[in-house]
Amino acid sequence: MKAAGLLLTILLTPGMACAQSYLNCHLAPGWEQSGTAHQYAADNLYEYKDGAAEGYLMYGFVRMQGIDCKSGGDTLTIDVSEMTEADSAYGIFAANLDPSLPIAAIGMGGQVQRQSASFAKGKYYVEMVVVAANPDSDLSPTLKAFAGKMVENLEGRDTAPEVLGWFAKENQISLRLIPESVLGLSQLKRGYVAKYKSGQAFIVQEATPESAAEVLKSLRTRFDGALPAQVGDEAFQAKVKYLDGICIFRKGRYLAGYANLPEPDDAVAKSAQLAARIP
Repeated sequence: MKAAGLLLTILLTPGMACAQSYLNCHLAPGWEQSGTAHQYAADNLYEYKDGAAEGYLMYGFVRMQGIDCKSGGDTLTIDVSEMTEADSAYGIFAANLDPSLPIAAIGMGGQVQRQSASFAKGKYYVEMVVVAANPDSDLSPTLKAFAGKMVENLEGRDTAPEVLGWFAKENQISLRLIPESVLGLSQLKRGYVAKYKSGQAFIVQEATPESAAEVLKSLRTRFDGALPAQVGDEAFQAKVKYLDGICIFRKGRYLAGYANLPEPDDAVAKSAQLAARIP
């Protein structure tokens, strides 16, 4: 039994030490841990997040670790969710941010408000929420201090996904990773969608150019009256219910295009500009 216990300690210690390096109430002065740390996996996350759990699972949630910290009458909850990979971590961050506020240079991207903050780095998505004794207090300096220390101790990529830079910035309202059925089309399994004042653009990465070509062929047969378009390696345009003027093209293993524009020709013109930005 002693040998088994020693082996368990050896196996757990590296992970625990890693967790302690970024889950630590002493990362900012004046805070102490309250209670024990909490941990959740995919099969019991609903116990903590209730109706919101499904949103985490859609983005490839693996596990969550968290702690509560206290300073006077204020309580800070820090939750660190590990996702399957970095794009998923950025994806859930982007899905939950406030699009009216700027994105801070914290890891791959962050956002700090008066009593809450979030950021993504590598495959980790971090959320911090304060329950303050004074509802009007501004605890953003404290949250920035915690985030700054945590991001140093979390492993992984600290640059946003490259694909984000391929979308036009002008008149962009939001840009998010859609975990399934991009544009409501089941063939487009997962990809980024940018919404604009007029229309929306998308980019989906397939495993190979061949698989991308098969998906494009399947999509074209779905829309009556689809016509060829001169964009990327191959493309089609159409005007369809719910998506209005649409153009979908393939460039290598990427499927991309525009939808919800007044006419297909508008979507083709925008898609050609998008295709030029995809390497």
